[in-house]
Amino acid sequence: MTQQHTFNSMNKIALVTGAGSGIGKACALALLKDEWQVVFVGRRLSVLEEAIAMAGAHSVNGHAMAADLTHEAEVKALFSKIHARFGRLDLLFNNAGISLPTTLPGDLSGDDWRRTVDINLNGAFYALSNAFKLMQEQRPQGGRIINNGSISAHVPRPGSIAYATTKHAISGLTRAAALDGRAFGIAVGQIDIGNVTSDMTAKMTQGVPQADGSLKPEPCMDIAAVVDAFMCMARLPLTANILTVTVMATQMPYVGRG
Repeated sequence: MTQQHTFNSMNKIALVTGAGSGIGKACALALLKDEWQVVFVGRRLSVLEEAIAMAGAHSVNGHAMAADLTHEAEVKALFSKIHARFGRLDLLFNNAGISLPTTLPGDLSGDDWRRTVDINLNGAFYALSNAFKLMQEQRPQGGRIINNGSISAHVPRPGSIAYATTKHAISGLTRAAALDGRAFGIAVGQIDIGNVTSDMTAKMTQGVPQADGSLKPEPCMDIAAVVDAFMCMARLPLTANILTVTVMATQMPYVGRG
């Protein structure tokens, strides 16, 4: 008889990077509400603690851990702390990232390029690498990793060469890790988000550079739609995986862009 695996969040351990604001905070709070133990990770401990406090009665299952994901040693120490405290990790939401103002390639400084790559790509790899190792060695073996990509993982916006390059690279990171994870029960997927209402996208209602050279406002969606899509991925049994999903404002200019 085939054994049926049903999802049960009780005693499940999740780690969310960039959990102090925006999408990371919203998804981390949703996991708390779903009765996960959730490690909120970011650079400022006070911001993480404020985010956890928003969970009310569920905040008892929230744990703030500060780390700079661009420093490999700090990420390794973070995962050692998680292993020592919880013994395992069931979910990593690899969410932390930054964007830059619209800049042409010839005007982008090497410092800004390296800063974007360090946070969006190197930091994502360090977190994924350490999570993969922990999930590979823990018993029972396995877990889930969800990478936060972007619409820009498919098509770039004008003047976004650093951001678009790192997000295209996240797609490669996802696919390679998903392939390598098969042997260990590690499911790796990616959520690509377009125009969610947040501090980062507030400018979109004022006007965003388009591929035809114009500047036009773009519709945005409520962050609750992103949380719903993320939780659908997070709740799946490890026998199933959503490799990639795109959730976006219905009327945003993505299909047919350019």
